[in-house]
Amino acid sequence: MTGQLHKRKGSFVGTVKAVLWGFLGVRRNADYQNDIAKLNPLHLMAVGVGMAFLFVLALILLVNWVAG
Repeated sequence: MTGQLHKRKGSFVGTVKAVLWGFLGVRRNADYQNDIAKLNPLHLMAVGVGMAFLFVLALILLVNWVAG
């Protein structure tokens, strides 16, 4: 099983797009199945955590700007 995960070679842009669609919560089932087949789950988790961190940072900066 682990060997199969390392063989999945998804593009960085494709991984970012998949995570962004996941954040929005709208995704066609065919595209979701395509992502499952092509993208590495470890890459998806890393990009997801990074984008969540950037989202929280952007919210903090926005609140500081509005409150300031």
